[in-house]
Formats: sequence, structure tokens, C-alpha cells
Amino acid sequence: MKNIFKLGLFALVMLFATNSFAQTAADQIVGVYQVEEEGRQSKVRFTKCADGSYQGQIIWLSEPNNADGTRKMDTKNPNPELRKVPADQVVIVYGIRYDAAKKAWSGGKVYKPINGKIYKVECSFDDEKTLRVKGSLGPISLSRYWKKIE
Repeated sequence: MKNIFKLGLFALVMLFATNSFAQTAADQIVGVYQVEEEGRQSKVRFTKCADGSYQGQIIWLSEPNNADGTRKMDTKNPNPELRKVPADQVVIVYGIRYDAAKKAWSGGKVYKPINGKIYKVECSFDDEKTLRVKGSLGPISLSRYWKKIE
């Protein structure tokens, strides 16, 4: 009887340890990244959403204002309601979830404010500080590399 109890306790501990490890791996994406796109510098913060997915939101732009001094807005967004969002607050990656077997986050979209296009996205780490963000439209894909700074 004692051995069965010990075996059950061991199995329970291992279940929590495995779940905790998967959680830690999934949360690796959380943080702030330095991004360069078409010569423009920005910072993107990844956070975990209440539904367990992850999203990346612009939190800083090197050029947040237009030439006339007014604040840049997300004017090319396909959703007219989101065109009112300041360019330095746009959510550009959303709906991604961690796949432990692939060691990647996928199933969501990446939005490119420069042209207003939305692509399928997959994110994975090349190394501890380099996030590969791969956007795909049909058979065509393009990868960008973001540096984790926080």
C-alpha cells in the first residue's frame, strides 16, 4: 500500500513538473524585442493573453510622428476602426500558441502596418535572444529576426 501511495505521489509530482516546464518554454516569447523593418526601428512587447495565446504589440517607434508633428496612426489597417490606433500601440502579432513538439508559436497572424497586409505567422528562437518571425501568404514566406532586449 505504501509503495502505491509513493508511486502515485511521484506520478503527480512529475505531471506538475512537466506542465511547469512546458509553461516555461511557452512563456519564453514574453518580453521586449528590437525590430527593424524597411529601415524603421521599433520595439515590440510580447505578452500572454487571458485565453493562453500570445500577442506582440508595438510599444515604441523611432519616428512616432508625421513630418507635420502629428502622431502617426495605423492608417493602412484593413479594419477601419483600428485606423484610429496610434502607430506606436498597434498589435502586430496575435493569436499564436506554443507547440512544444515544434518548439514554435503558430496559429495566429502577423500584421504589417507599412502595407496593411495580414499574414500567417510562426515564431521560433534561433538562439536565446533571436526570435525568428516567419510570415507566410500561400507558398511564399519571409522571415525577420527580432532581438530580445528585455
